Amino acid sequence: MIPSDTTVRPVPGAWRKLTAAIALILPALAAPQALYAGTAEHPPAASVKTVDFNIAAKPLAAAINDFIAATGWQVGFPSALTQGVNSAGVVGRYTPRQALAKLLAGSGLGYRLSGSDSVILQRQAEPAGPGGQSGAATLPAMKVTADADYDAYDPYNKDYSATAAASATKTETPLMETPVNVQVIPKAVLDDQQTIQMTQALKNVAGATISIGSGGLSDDIFLRGFRSSTYFRNGFRVDSQYSSIGTRQMANVERLEVVKGPAAILYGRMEPGGMVNVVTKQALATPYYALQQQFGSFDLYRTTLDAAGPLTKGNTLLYRFNGSFESSGSFRDFVNNERTFLAPVLTWNISPRTQATLEMEYRHDNLNYDNNTWPYINGHFIDMPRSRNLMGRTPSSVEEKLIGLNWSHQFNDDWTIQQRFVADLLDTVQEWTTAASSELNPDNTLSRSRYHIPGQQATYYTTVDLTGHFNTGLFKHTLLIGGDYYRTDNLSHPYVTDLASINVYNPVQNDQPITPFTTAWSPSNNSADYFGLYAQDQIRLPYGLHLLGGLRYQNVKQWDHLAETSQPADDAVTPRVGVLWQARDWWSLYGNYIENFGVSNQWARTRSGKPLSPESAQQWEIGSKFEFFDGRFSATLAYYDITKQNVVTRDPTDMTGNFSIAAGEVRSRGPEIDIRGEVLPGWNIIATYANFDTRVTKDNSGLVGNRLYAVPRNVGSLWSTYDFQQSELHGLKVGGGVNLRDGSTDGSNNGYETAGYATVDLLAAYSWKAGRSKITAQLNVNNLLDKTYFPDAYLCGACSSRTVGTPRLFLGSVRVEF
Repeated sequence: MIPSDTTVRPVPGAWRKLTAAIALILPALAAPQALYAGTAEHPPAASVKTVDFNIAAKPLAAAINDFIAATGWQVGFPSALTQGVNSAGVVGRYTPRQALAKLLAGSGLGYRLSGSDSVILQRQAEPAGPGGQSGAATLPAMKVTADADYDAYDPYNKDYSATAAASATKTETPLMETPVNVQVIPKAVLDDQQTIQMTQALKNVAGATISIGSGGLSDDIFLRGFRSSTYFRNGFRVDSQYSSIGTRQMANVERLEVVKGPAAILYGRMEPGGMVNVVTKQALATPYYALQQQFGSFDLYRTTLDAAGPLTKGNTLLYRFNGSFESSGSFRDFVNNERTFLAPVLTWNISPRTQATLEMEYRHDNLNYDNNTWPYINGHFIDMPRSRNLMGRTPSSVEEKLIGLNWSHQFNDDWTIQQRFVADLLDTVQEWTTAASSELNPDNTLSRSRYHIPGQQATYYTTVDLTGHFNTGLFKHTLLIGGDYYRTDNLSHPYVTDLASINVYNPVQNDQPITPFTTAWSPSNNSADYFGLYAQDQIRLPYGLHLLGGLRYQNVKQWDHLAETSQPADDAVTPRVGVLWQARDWWSLYGNYIENFGVSNQWARTRSGKPLSPESAQQWEIGSKFEFFDGRFSATLAYYDITKQNVVTRDPTDMTGNFSIAAGEVRSRGPEIDIRGEVLPGWNIIATYANFDTRVTKDNSGLVGNRLYAVPRNVGSLWSTYDFQQSELHGLKVGGGVNLRDGSTDGSNNGYETAGYATVDLLAAYSWKAGRSKITAQLNVNNLLDKTYFPDAYLCGACSSRTVGTPRLFLGSVRVEF
C-alpha cells in the first residue's frame, strides 16, 4: 500500500527541396512592391509611413486636432460624438491608423476610411466581421503594435508576422529596432495549426526543437541546442525541473514570443539558448464570444470557450474568460488524459493613466506518464510496434492555482511605473514506472519499479519597472530601471515499489505492486530566493542607429530545510550590449554581446566539500532583419556563437566517482533563417532553417567533441496557407507544410544516431457568416504520410528509451465567433 502520510541519417533530398523552396521566396525580398499591389483592407507598403507622436491625455476632440496636425490627415465627425469623451493619448512611433486606434481606444468609437488619408469617426455598433472587414474598426483598449492593421489583441487578427514585442526589452519595441533575435508566433498561426500543446508551435521558429520531458508530461524545449525545463508566462518564470507538472494549457494564449540567446539580464537565471514567453489573452473593450469544439484521432475531444467585453459603461471594468476541457487517448497503450482549465481576467481602468488587472488560472489534470521505454539489445532496438508501452498505466494528477495582480500608472507622457505580482501553487501526485535494470532477465523479461511521488511547489514573484523617455541632445532614450524577486518552495516525498517483470517480446501487463512501498530516496524540502536589479537604456541616434545596453545584478540563495543547511549565495553581474543600424525602413543590421547567469551547481561537491560555481555563458551574434508590406512580411538571418562554462564534470583525481569539478564547457553556433508573413493578399508563409554546430569542448569523462544530447545538425520547416480572396471562394482556406530534421545522438560515445525524417501536414478550413456570427469548420492532418520516426533516443541497454513520433493524426474543429 501507498503510505498513508502522502497528502537516419540525414535526408539530403528533403533538404534540397527545402533549400529550393526558400530560394523561391528570397527573390520576393528584392522587389517587394511588385509582389504586393495593395487592397482596400491592405494598402501598399509605400503608402503607409510611421510618424513620431507625442499627444498627451486630453479631451478626444483636442487629441484629434493634434493628430491632424501631426499627420495631415482629415478626420470627420460631429462635435456631439466626442463630447465628454477623453483620450489616453499616444506617444511613440506609429502609422497614422495605429495612432488613431490608440487615441480612440476605450472610447466606444471607431472609424471608417473615406480616402487614403481621410477617415470618418462613428460609434462601434458591433465587433468587426471576419478578417476585421466590418464598416467600423475594432478598437479594444489595448496596446497597438507598430506597423500592423490589427490591434495585437484583436481576436480577428489574421497576421502571421508581428512588428513589435516586449519580451526582449520589457518595452514595446519595434523588432526592426531591437538588436536581438525575437520571433513571434501569433494567434493566427496557433489557430491555423490547431495548436493544443505549446511545444507543437515551436516548429515555426528556427533554432527551436523539442523532446518529451518527464514521460511527455512537461514541456521539453531546446533553444539553440540548450535544453531548458523553463518557459515564461507574461515574464513570470515557470520551471518544471523535468517533473510531471503537465504541459502549458493553450486556451488563453494570445501568442508566443521566443527570445533567442541569453535573456538573463531581465529575467535572471536560465539556459543561454533563449526563452519562450507565453503572452496570455487580455480583457477587451469590444464584446467578443467564441466557442470551439475539437475532435480528432485517438479519442481526442476538446471544448474551449472565450468571452470578453466591458462590464460597465465607459469601459471602466473589462473582463475576459477562457476555459477548456480536454479528454484524449493516445496511440500509445495505457495512456489517456483529462484536463480542465479556467482563466478569468478582470481589468479596471481607474483613470486614463492608471490601470489594474487581476488574473487567475485554475488547472486540474489527470495524466499518464509514459517514458517510452524501448530496450536496446545487442546493438539495436528490439522490434516492437510504436504503440507498445512496456511500463503499463501510470496515472498522475496535477492541480494548479495561479493568481496575479498587475498595475501601472503613467505619471506623464514620458514616465510610467508598473508592478506585477504572481502566486502559483502546484500540488502533484506523480507516478512513474521505469525499467529497474539495464539488462534483461534470462527469460527476456524486464524488471520494473513504480515510483509514487506526492509533492507541492509554491512560487511567488514580483517585479517593479520604471520606464522613461527623455532626450539628451540628438539622442532619444528609453530607460528601464527595475527589480524582481522570485521565491520557490518545493516539497516531495518519493516512494518506490517493485512491479512484476514483463516479457519485452510478448508482454502481459500486471501493474500490481509485488513489494510494499518504501522511501525511494530522501524526502526534499527546499527553498530558493532569487533577487535581481537591472537597468537598461535604449538609445535612438541619428541616421538610423540604435544602441542597447544594460546590466543585471542577480543573487540566489538556496536552503535545504530538512538538513537545516543553506548554500552560499550565488551572485553575478551580467551585461548586454547591442547595436542596430536601420539602413532602410525595411532593412536592419544588428549585432550583440550577451552574458548569461546559468543554473546552480551547488548540490555537486568538490573533494574539499565546497559547492561548485554556477554555470555561465557568453553569446556573440550578428544578423540582418527585413520587413516588407507594412510589417506583414518579415525575415531574419542570424549567426550566433554561444559558449557555456562551469558545466559539471567528473573529478579526474577522484576514483570513487562521488566528487565533481566545474571544468566542463560546451558550445553551440550556427546560422538561422526565419521567414514569415503575407507575401500576397491571402497567401501566408513560414519558412525556417537552423544548422546546429553543438560540441562538448571541455570534459573529464571522454566526451570532448561529442554533439549535445538530442540536438540534430539541421532542422527546417515550411508552412503555407492561402485564404481565397475571390468572391465565389471567399471563406475557403487551404494550407500545408513539411517539417524536416536530421538525426541526433544521446551525447555518449556509443556512436548511435537516430535517423533523419520529414513529416507533412495539411489544412483545410471554411468560414461563413450566420447572422452576426462567424462559423469556421476546419480539418488538420498531421504526419499525412504516417511516417514512423524517432526524434531522439537515450541508450542504457534494456532501460533505453526513444521518443516516438505521433502517427497520422486527424484534428477537426467547429468554431463559432460573435
